[in-house]
Amino acid sequence: MTLDLVLIGLAITLEPLPAMALILLLTADDGVRKGLAFILGWLACLVLVIACVLLFTDGSPPRAHTVPSTTALAVKLIIGIWLIAYGVRKRREVHGPGKTPAWLAKLHDVSPWSAAGMGVLIQPWALVAAGASTVMQADLSRAASWLTLMLYCLLATATLLTMELYATFRPARAAARLQALFSWMTSHQDQAVVMVSLFLGFWLAGRSIYELL
Repeated sequence: MTLDLVLIGLAITLEPLPAMALILLLTADDGVRKGLAFILGWLACLVLVIACVLLFTDGSPPRAHTVPSTTALAVKLIIGIWLIAYGVRKRREVHGPGKTPAWLAKLHDVSPWSAAGMGVLIQPWALVAAGASTVMQADLSRAASWLTLMLYCLLATATLLTMELYATFRPARAAARLQALFSWMTSHQDQAVVMVSLFLGFWLAGRSIYELL
């Protein structure tokens, strides 16, 4: 469980779209406050998904080769195959620098409450679902499981937290550097999505097949 959640958490934090959204919020008026609301919405959503899974399992992993454990592996396998297919299709569509989605520009004018809502809506839901199916293996009677879950949440939010802290404590430098980072992400977002999707997709599919067999 630990290795899977670490890889999924890293994949989530490397997703370019949430980072781009946060940069636009941070460079708007009252940006630090809006960025904090975005991160809190993002983190609350992750925690809620984990809590729902743990309520379903009652904090104990299902036994191997039972319906719940097999279903969780099947879900991970489906997500892995979907990520591979998505990565391959995205790779074929990449013909140059990426373009910023038009709706992102509207984030300059949103309220903190709307920013918090965006933190929920903009989650990479396929990756979050892969994390949820992995969390089913958590055993809350062990301290290691608690630490793994906290590490997963921290990794999934690491990029956003870093930018928020940078904008808070170094606002003068952050504005220019975040704009430069946004431009770089715009040009390389498709390649990043392809790499993350293919790597995690093959990992989830291969691991699920191995455990199912």
